[in-house]
Amino acid sequence: MSSPYPGTPSSASGPYQQPPAPGPTQPPGGPQQQLTYPPAYRPGGFAPSPADWGSMNAATAPPPNTTGPIEQVWAGGQRVSNRPILNLVAIAVGALAMIVVLVIVMQQTGVGPTTAGFVLALVPLTIVLAGVLWLDRWEPEPKILLLVALLWGAGVSTLSSLFVNTGITQWIYDSTGDARGANMLGAVVVAPVVEEVFKGLGVLLLFLARRQHFDGPVDGVVYAATVAAGFAFTENILYFARSADLVWVVFVMRGLFSPFAHLIFTACIGIAIGMAARSRKSTAVFLAFPVGLVGAMGLHALWNGSASLGNQFLFMYVVVQVPLFISVIVLMVWLRRQEAEVIRARLGEYAQAGWFAPHEVQMLSSMRLRSQARTWAAGYGERAKAAMRKYQRDATSLAYLRQRQLTGRAELRASQSEHELLNEIQKDRHTFTVSAQGRLQ
Repeated sequence: MSSPYPGTPSSASGPYQQPPAPGPTQPPGGPQQQLTYPPAYRPGGFAPSPADWGSMNAATAPPPNTTGPIEQVWAGGQRVSNRPILNLVAIAVGALAMIVVLVIVMQQTGVGPTTAGFVLALVPLTIVLAGVLWLDRWEPEPKILLLVALLWGAGVSTLSSLFVNTGITQWIYDSTGDARGANMLGAVVVAPVVEEVFKGLGVLLLFLARRQHFDGPVDGVVYAATVAAGFAFTENILYFARSADLVWVVFVMRGLFSPFAHLIFTACIGIAIGMAARSRKSTAVFLAFPVGLVGAMGLHALWNGSASLGNQFLFMYVVVQVPLFISVIVLMVWLRRQEAEVIRARLGEYAQAGWFAPHEVQMLSSMRLRSQARTWAAGYGERAKAAMRKYQRDATSLAYLRQRQLTGRAELRASQSEHELLNEIQKDRHTFTVSAQGRLQ
């Protein structure tokens, strides 16, 4: 990483600083008159009462500041965050709901089949999560929120869908007396509607509670895919445990042929919510969510309907599902390139102001060059490699922060301000330089 251009604001001796807030000043009348406000504390244990304020003069006032501007350690309007508590509550609720589902499955099938189903279900879960992490490489989402999304899908969505699907299908059977028709309607109509509603609600609630982490469709797909991965995980345990005699056939069909099925369905909701995140109107999500939900329900119904065709399933799988899956992959690659363009454009503006060199912007907007930079930095030691990784992460956060400002979403409470991120980037540079010089000596 090279230093910023000489002669620009970034080439100053210290990190970027916001202008300090004005401190206490003396009135025009001169030093013998009282200050604009009394000091909050005086050494020696003496605190003047309001009655003493009028008699205070320059002899009892604090000494003037002669060291220059002071660093600000507090800004008005700060609040203590309740995020850790909410995250823990969400995790506890999701985990408890998942345990309830596993207990129900265990009561129906036994401990052995449930345990075997749990182990087998880890395979498609790993495949799907690997795809999610690949998609989420530009600006990784907070791991705690991804855990909340995963447990919502694995616990809350699955438990809710289990009871509602069973209840509605049973009601259809009681009303018609046709078991086959009730099962068909339950699979093709009821399940797609109910399951996508509960999965989609998880993505919507995450958006409403943590909107600052949604910068576009990629983020929406990441959270939607994580919810879907959790849902598919628990659902696979149920199917594997109930099909002990044909478990390997079911495993191949669900775990290897279609591990991304639920991801594709719920991705429609994630894309819709991600597009709404780019809107300046906070109510846009309530228009986008139903559109994405309809798309998710339609794809889910198409999949379940083709699965019920028996001998025609493989034909439908090759003709419909495979092209659909390829289309989703192409869309995800395109969305990732759009993310790269955002980073290149926003950091290019900072480069014009002297904060980055052109080749640094080129590196930061390319996954391939980022990897090469980390490998190169590792040659100077682990500390230098860690500094390079943090530099890339902070620069990406800076680009997305500016993107939110340019799209009128600067009111979102960000974890770091532009001032803080620019300082962090300067610290990353310094850490890398010191580490590399120490290694060369």
